[in-house]
Parts: sequence; structure tokens; C-alpha cells
Amino acid sequence: MTTSHMNGHVTESDGGGSGGGESNQEEPQQWHREMAVDCPGDLGARTLPVRRSAQLERIRQHQEDLRRRREEDGRNRQELDLNASIRLKKLSQNPKVGIDNPTFDPIEGPGKVLTKLEELLMSLKQVQHCLSDAQSQEDVELVLQLVQKTDFQKAFNIHNAVAQHMNRPSPPFPHTDRAQGLAQEVQSMVYNSQHKEGLELNTLLSSPHVQAVLLAHDCVAEQEMQLEPLTPDDHCETLTQWGGETVKIVCIEKARDIPLGATVRNDMDSVIISRIVKGGAAERSGLLHEGDEVLEINGVEIRGKDVNEVFDILADMHGNLTFILIPSPQTKPPPIKETVVHVKAHFDYDPSDDPYVPCRELGLCFQKGDILHIISQDDPNWWQAYRDGDEDNQPLAGLVPGKSFQQQREAMKQTIEEDKEPEKSGKLWCAKKNKKKRKKLLYNSKQNDDYDNEEILTYEEMALYHQPANRKRPIALIGPPNCGQNELRQRLLSSEPDRFGGAVPHTTRNRRDVEVSGRDYHFVSRQAFDMDATAGKFIESGDFEKNLYGTSTDSVRQLINTGKICLLCLHTQSLKILRNSDLKPYIIFIAPPSQERLRALLAKESKNPKPEELRDIIEKAREMEQNFGHLFDAAIVNTDQDKAYQELLRLINKLDTEPQWVPSSWLR
Repeated sequence: MTTSHMNGHVTESDGGGSGGGESNQEEPQQWHREMAVDCPGDLGARTLPVRRSAQLERIRQHQEDLRRRREEDGRNRQELDLNASIRLKKLSQNPKVGIDNPTFDPIEGPGKVLTKLEELLMSLKQVQHCLSDAQSQEDVELVLQLVQKTDFQKAFNIHNAVAQHMNRPSPPFPHTDRAQGLAQEVQSMVYNSQHKEGLELNTLLSSPHVQAVLLAHDCVAEQEMQLEPLTPDDHCETLTQWGGETVKIVCIEKARDIPLGATVRNDMDSVIISRIVKGGAAERSGLLHEGDEVLEINGVEIRGKDVNEVFDILADMHGNLTFILIPSPQTKPPPIKETVVHVKAHFDYDPSDDPYVPCRELGLCFQKGDILHIISQDDPNWWQAYRDGDEDNQPLAGLVPGKSFQQQREAMKQTIEEDKEPEKSGKLWCAKKNKKKRKKLLYNSKQNDDYDNEEILTYEEMALYHQPANRKRPIALIGPPNCGQNELRQRLLSSEPDRFGGAVPHTTRNRRDVEVSGRDYHFVSRQAFDMDATAGKFIESGDFEKNLYGTSTDSVRQLINTGKICLLCLHTQSLKILRNSDLKPYIIFIAPPSQERLRALLAKESKNPKPEELRDIIEKAREMEQNFGHLFDAAIVNTDQDKAYQELLRLINKLDTEPQWVPSSWLR
């Protein structure tokens, strides 16, 4: 059994197959190593000798007989062709003989319909008068007698009716079979719209009659968009019985720019199709299936070869590929059309570093924050997916770890690490005290810390969302101290006060004479503050000089209802509370530049930090991105305040013009 992989090829294990190596103990399950049979590259162009069994030789002879019969039938049809008659040859030698036929249009060709028998009779009589020899006139007279018979006239009318039907324009071909899904996306975009047109569109799309029409459209379109019947010159499948065993002959047309999209594995001496990959010629033809045994490809015997040799054989094969297969003994139900699931990756993945991936050549590399379109979950451990934006450039789908499988092996990895290091060291940014003046807001993060330590990040289901014109998404700026997020927020507030605003915080301290309740602060009692905090109404809260302060979701919502964009500068531990609300925040991470550039920026603000303080800022930013980067929608490296401000404005303006990926739970 093939078990290991090295440099694009695989090696076989010893015959036992059940050795007690450590690597086998770590694997959550046992599988056959797969090889993509037509990965790009210059590997394996050598030609292997052809060895045919008696069974395959008989199949070949049968195919040769069929081809010979088709050629003989073609020659017989040519001998009966009217253009080969002696009389027409004489007419071709003297092109001046004859008259113009007003009923023949060479542009429209044989599809021209003669609508009246009278026109046909008139044309024949004109031809009869123009012919000089008696034999020709006698022939035309016989044709005239034929045309005047009742049976011929009925056949002529049938011909005209069929020709008229064939010349009608064909019905429009459907562009999509997911009209329902598109309607749901449109409804989600206009759900909170206050415009009359948006409300009317949402009502129309929600009506039962329109939903029924969309359902009927998708059912019909799904049938119309299926592949047309395959011809022998394109894709075909033939079943042949021999010796009580069914052998399948499959012909597939594979272009150079379209991979076959199949993986194979070894099972003793057999080569088995292990996986059909979406987007390849095999999946489009629907003729190759998982579990089929490959006996021969284009005359080359496959049984007895390992997957590396199969890779070499198919490396440069293009055009017509003829497979001789033993069908899979396991009958599977017809494939159900799967709904594409859009997810956001919460971890980095590199298949070249993954010993578990069944086919490293098809592994899809992605980074934390990438949007993946999952198009197949047939294998619960290894999904097939495209990265957002790669669908047109990447013909084949890639393999990514399934959610449950990723959670299982991450949990196993954490268990191993805990066994090696029982005492968990404290975080750098928590271990060091800040000697500067404490800020007003200190964050309650004990429960969030416990949740973060137990959470295993994999994927989050996403959907497209376009913010309504009258309900702007709040902008949350995240970053370590001295990275400029507070300065960027103040610059936006002062430059466009009619567009941007800040949420009014709550406090338990007494109101000062110059302060106005509801404008500067919401002044509440400690008991009321504690009740709101217990109810989870605060995004962030803390105490300063024996007084409580907090920013509530209600305050943010009040500002949004005025049509303004709420700007927040938050601690990372507040992000989960904000994202679990109904506010749909857009989170931007403000990252520091290099250490030297950060020193220069702080020098402009008359700050002279020590080297270790600069390192602490950069290290804290790295830990923020590592622990909370999956929650960020965008990141800005603040190398220059003006450039960072312009980039921040560009991201905010884009929310008005382009739909954004948001957690699908927000739209339910």
C-alpha cells in the first residue's frame, strides 16, 4: 500500500502495512495515498511497452470491426450520391445548359421552404419547355405526374411544416440555475433599505408566486444546462461483457488547458480512481467514477503500475483519451447538485507542510482571512474549494481540510503541546506593566480569555452584504498603543463631523456643570450600570478612579440611526461582543511599521521611546494579529499618517459601493 510522499512522488511501505511507527499513531484515520494523474510539469515523458491481455485484445478487435463498418457505409452512401449521376456530370461540363431556378436560394441552402405546390409545378413546366432532347422532357413529365399525386403532396406539406419548425429560433439558453440564490442575495442587500424601490423589490421577491416561478426556473434550467449527449468523437461510454465481467470503455476529449481532474491510488496491483476533482474533464464528462479500476489508457496497460508511473504516462497525453475500466462494485446514487458554501479561513494552510493531505499536488494553499468557495463536501475530511477570485484562473478545485477534521487534529496538536509544556507562560503584553498614566477604560477580559484558549479556529460561513444607505456599519479601529488609531479617528471626526461621529459613553460619576447628559455622557447610577453590564449591553467597560465607564451597543445604535458612521477605538477583547451584536461592524487593524520608521513617526509627536518599548509595540501587534486576525476585515500599516488616512477613507467609501463578505449569521 502506498503511504508516503516525497518530491512529488510516492514510495511504498514494506509488505506488512501495519507497522507501529509513530507517524501511523498520529494519523486520525488510514487512507490510500493519491496521485493527481495529470499535474503540470515535465515529469515522466518516457514511453512504456504495450502489453494487452486476451480480454483487452478482443475489445480492440470489436472496436476495429465497428470502425471498418462505418467506413464501408460511408463509401456506399457516396456511390448513391445524386451528384455522381452521369446526367448531372454532363450538366456540369456545359454550365450554359439549363435555366435559372427561382425557387432555389444558394444563400439559404436546403432549408429554403417552398410554400406552394403551384410554384413547384410552374418551375417544372418551365424546365420542360427549355429542354431540347426527348429523354429529358420525358423525365420531367414523370416528375410532373409524381408531383400531382396525392401522396406526394401530403409528404410535401409535411416537409414544409417540419422545415418551418426547424427554422424557428431556439428558446434562450439559461445563464444560471440558481435564480433562487440570487434572489436571496438581493433580498439580503435591500433588507434594511428605507427606499421605496428597495421595499417594493423585497416584497416582490418574497411573494409565494415569484418564489414558485424562481423554483420552476431553476428546475428547468438545471436540466437545460446539463451536458449534451456525447458523440463518439467527443465523450462516450461503452459497456462490454466478457467472461462474466463488465468492462467499460470510456472516451474523453481533454484539451491542454483543462486537466483531467482525477486522482489514482494503488490497491495491490490495481490502479483505482480515488477522487474526481471539480472543474476537470473527468468531472465534466461524468464518465469516470470513484472506485473504477483503470486497466488501460490509450493502449498502455495500467494494471501493475504504481501511481508514479501512471503520472508519467499521462503527463503529456492530450486530445482523445480512451480508458478501459472495470466499473466500481459499489453503486452510488446519482450526484446531488451541491450548494456552494462560502467560508472565511481562520488559519493559514500550506499543503506542502501537511503530511495528512491525500494528494499534495491538489492541495490549495490559503492564508487567514481568505474567502474560500467550498463546492464539494463529498469527502468530509477533504473539501474541494476555490479561493475567491481564482475561479477563472484555476481550472481545478483544490483540496482543503474539512472543518471537523481540522478541529480534530488541532485538538490533538494542542494536547501534545500541553503534555510537553504543562505550565502555560504568560503573554508578553500582559506580563509587563505600563508605567505611564492608566487610560480611563480598563477591559474585563477574563471570560473572553477562557473562551479564546478553548476555541479552535477553522472556518466561518460568509455571505455578501451591501450596507443600506441609511444604516452605516460602525468602523472599529484596532491596534497596539502608539500606532496612530486614535489620531486617525480624531482626524475623521474633525474633518467630516456631519458624516462621522462617536458613541456617547456611560459613566457612574457625577455630572459636571459644563457637561450635558446624552451629549457628553449618559450619567447613570452604579446599580443601573451593573444591571446593563450583567445583561451584556456594553461593548467595553471598566473603572477609573472608582467610577465606571462603558460604551454600550445602544449608544452605537442611536448614532447609526441618525445616518452617521460610528467610529470606535477598541481593545481586541471587545471585538467578540461587538461582532455578536446586530451592528455588523467593519474592523480595521492599524499595524505599526518597522522599528526605525515607528521611531521616526513618534519623534514627530515629541515622543522618544526606548528600543525595548518599540519592540514591545511590534510584538504586541504581532500577537494581536495572531490571536484576533481572523476577526479583521482589513489592515493598514501606518508608515505615514497622510497615506494611512487616505487608505482608511478609501476602505470606508468602498462600503457604499461594493458588497462585502460578512458572517452569514448576521443575515439570518
